[in-house]
Amino acid sequence: MMYEGKSLSVSMTDDGIAELVFDAQGSVNKFDKQTVQELSEATASIIGTDGVKGVLVRSAKSTFIVGADITEFTDLFSMEESEILAWVAKTSQVFDRFEDIPVPTIVAINGFALGGGCEMALAADLRVADTTARIGLPEVKLGLMPGFGGTVRLPRLIGSDNALEWMTTGRDRDGQKALNEGAVDAVVAPDKLHASARKMLISAIEGKIDWKKRRKQKVSPLMLNTNEAMMSFSTAAAMVAAQAGKHYPAPHKMVETVQKAAALGREGALKLENEGFVALAKTDACKAQVGIFLADQVVKGKGKKLAKSSTKEVKQHAVLGAGIMGGGIAYQGAVKGVPTVMKDIAQNALELGLAEASKILNKGMQRGKVDAKKMASTLNNIVPTLDMNAIKDADLVIEAVVENPKVKAAVLKETEETVAEDAIITSNTSTISINQLAKSLKKPERFCGMHFFNPVHKMPLVEIIRGEKTDDNTIATVVAATLKMGKTPIVVNDCPGFLVNRVLFPYFAGFSKLVLDGADFTEVDKVMEKVFGWPMGPAYLLDVVGMDTADHAAGVMSEGIPERMQKIDNDPVTLLYSNERLGQKNAKGFYNYGTDKRGRPTKTAAEEAYELFKPHMAQSQSFDKEEVIARLMIPMANEAIRCLEEGIVASAAEADMALLYGLGFPPFRGGIFRYIETMGLKNFVALADKYAHLGPIYQITDGVREMAASGKSYFA
Repeated sequence: MMYEGKSLSVSMTDDGIAELVFDAQGSVNKFDKQTVQELSEATASIIGTDGVKGVLVRSAKSTFIVGADITEFTDLFSMEESEILAWVAKTSQVFDRFEDIPVPTIVAINGFALGGGCEMALAADLRVADTTARIGLPEVKLGLMPGFGGTVRLPRLIGSDNALEWMTTGRDRDGQKALNEGAVDAVVAPDKLHASARKMLISAIEGKIDWKKRRKQKVSPLMLNTNEAMMSFSTAAAMVAAQAGKHYPAPHKMVETVQKAAALGREGALKLENEGFVALAKTDACKAQVGIFLADQVVKGKGKKLAKSSTKEVKQHAVLGAGIMGGGIAYQGAVKGVPTVMKDIAQNALELGLAEASKILNKGMQRGKVDAKKMASTLNNIVPTLDMNAIKDADLVIEAVVENPKVKAAVLKETEETVAEDAIITSNTSTISINQLAKSLKKPERFCGMHFFNPVHKMPLVEIIRGEKTDDNTIATVVAATLKMGKTPIVVNDCPGFLVNRVLFPYFAGFSKLVLDGADFTEVDKVMEKVFGWPMGPAYLLDVVGMDTADHAAGVMSEGIPERMQKIDNDPVTLLYSNERLGQKNAKGFYNYGTDKRGRPTKTAAEEAYELFKPHMAQSQSFDKEEVIARLMIPMANEAIRCLEEGIVASAAEADMALLYGLGFPPFRGGIFRYIETMGLKNFVALADKYAHLGPIYQITDGVREMAASGKSYFA
């Protein structure tokens, strides 16, 4: 053994090949500080050993290297810029030293080679991937750019256009696509990977492959003339501007860095990369996106742990209530291979539910993501029926009938009388109390809420709502079933609106108050979309939700939390609902909806809406964008804080992911608690106090005031 560490080792074969094998103590290989140090030591050992003719790098695990250790980033990025720069420069030099080993090198890639794992492969002279490989530089998803030489080596290997597409989108490639683009030299079956890598390396050792020429290309300036460079980088900049927009600095910085480094050799180019990495590491977007990654790990970890504790296997679903929502839920189980009975009382509702599943599958086929076999198997897994007895063998029942407590209670009671004693019963309700619904059941311990978001196939979140009598195994079983459906479960306790709707409706209330104070709803939408970053402004979102649904939910919230959520006099939402302007459901709400001459959808501010609001509004006036944001976001933040303090949600991380996955909270802001922390708790308290006169939804809790005063964090 030439070298042995905790994460990697090097041994010499009889024919002079040094095999550097990554095999970390955990489940995957990643570049934490220890592994980087060991790579440095292993490289020195290889260089200092006589008789080494070539180096083969591989993984002893089912995947190569998943990237850097993101858990180290929070502490690292809180350091001074000079300290971060010293770290990234020192780390990238480890990769340089490996690249400079005076014999040919090859990397055998199996499974994921992402981020630092991809950069490790790029530092070698040759790369062989197997058919399981996924190769890419996804740092942009963390608000970062590659920091270990990725922006230098990849453009010189596959051209700046391809490299910038890799890096600015963060999308990984399979082995064949990477081969087509020139990032790897061969793709083989998994059982042939090691032998193929050895064979190619021996060819390089014997001089049949010019590895020195390949290496020189990677350390030299980019081969672009002035016109080529101008076209390449202006095209990339335009693409990034269109796709990423102004809120995500990382892709812009990548284009700028590769462009500036084009005429430089490795040393100068790496210096620019290191500086760009540090600049991004200090941005709010990076802090937010790293926070999302870590919060997602918390949520996934909790979900997996809960699922493992389940003692019941769910082999069959039943969905009660078809239509668009029921059809979407039935599809989600069926597409993951779970036989699903879809029951309704009306044949046309069943047909609508099946049509919804077919529509989703047809769109998948058009995009090439679904084949005929998948479509057939999914539809075969859905059994439509008008007969209640057809659900008797279901292990998990998801009630998704009309949002009416009496109707739901009656359906749940009949369900309990039909299914087995150990079947789990859930309700897909967005506002109705789970504790209230549980009163209709003899065994409330096997009942909980299972709140899906529309459209079901696109929205990742499912809120699992624990009632006061729900037992632990019911929650564990429903979490396991949700994961099997390909969704992210977040467990919350029962309260009006649960978590997502409870924090959403104060936001809507802030919007309504602003409109009544004279704001133009289209201007508010522009600020919340273009400046804050929501996918839809509040008026547009209300049109999508539907004024009937929003008015009903506001009534439930008012009844459940009267001290803060009393219905607003002359609420624009109620005015629209009373005048049968339901939003997109009937093509008229805040906006009017239609199609242009080419059949494309149109959306125009409705004069009818302005006329409805006018008698109840203050004089029209413009509001500063910061005031618009404050008046909508303070109520949402305050209610999220209350949910955490009351134990409705267990952690700030879970609250952030719930709003990200359930509402489309802007990722570059990281979630509601990350948004508050980025602002600073003291600044948030001061801002909320400025608007406290507007009513209870703007008034902060003693808890957040105390946290701000003592310098505490929601992520400590």
